[in-house]
Amino acid sequence: MKGICRVGPRAVALETTLLLHGVPREHALSLSDELSELVRSRGAEPALVGVFHGVPTVGLLRDELEEMIDAGEVAKVNTSNLGFALHRKIHGATTVATTMELAARAGVRVFATGGIGGVHMGYGERLDISGDLAAMTRFPVAVVTSGAKSILDVMATRELLESLGIPVVGHQTDDFPAFYQRKSGATVDMRMDHLGDLAGYIDQELARTGRGIVVANPIPRDAELDPMDWARWLEEARKDSEAIHGRDATPALLSRLHRLSGGETLRANLELVRSNVRLASELVAALP
Repeated sequence: MKGICRVGPRAVALETTLLLHGVPREHALSLSDELSELVRSRGAEPALVGVFHGVPTVGLLRDELEEMIDAGEVAKVNTSNLGFALHRKIHGATTVATTMELAARAGVRVFATGGIGGVHMGYGERLDISGDLAAMTRFPVAVVTSGAKSILDVMATRELLESLGIPVVGHQTDDFPAFYQRKSGATVDMRMDHLGDLAGYIDQELARTGRGIVVANPIPRDAELDPMDWARWLEEARKDSEAIHGRDATPALLSRLHRLSGGETLRANLELVRSNVRLASELVAALP
């Protein structure tokens, strides 16, 4: 697969799905600028990942991102439809799975995201599991994340990560976080409090296994959503979105949650993303 890489190994991969599908379009460019500056301020290099006119690109330029923002509807590409975007030479916003794939091919070892996908609720009646988890078994990238998205079956997601042999390391935590919540009831495989120790482990483990690593970094305490508010918003949002399934289900539910919460879920999302970008950048700077 031919593509463009404009960064070196001391880079932090950043996804385009957050910018093109996770925030209002008018805020996407300024958010990208902010996250890129956060990376640089901690001694690393930002690597925005996306598909630009059918070309997989690690290190999208600002004017390329601006063109994608102005292009209207941009496809969300995962590992199953990435090839279609390349064949049709269209723009594509990379999910966690495809960001991992392109980053790994470019030699980028650390990726900062908000929350990974996982096992959806009701999997006994309808099997719905994000491709993010399968990508973890194929691409050697450390994914700094605030756990699995709170709308998922977080406990089942954590169990599946273990079944797949994906190590889950807690940065200064013993708990596996659930996106808007610092604790999910699940634990991590190992806790590491010091950056140098964690960076050394990442360097060794990626080379040893050729698989991904989950670096669990809970949402900052002052950004965590009140559990009762969250439960109320989620219950109402599920009722409003219950007829939507497949790839459209998560975006529809998150959009409804944003409206019900008066923007609180989006604000929390952005705070945890910033926290993950900071940690990922510091890890890259500390890698051997």
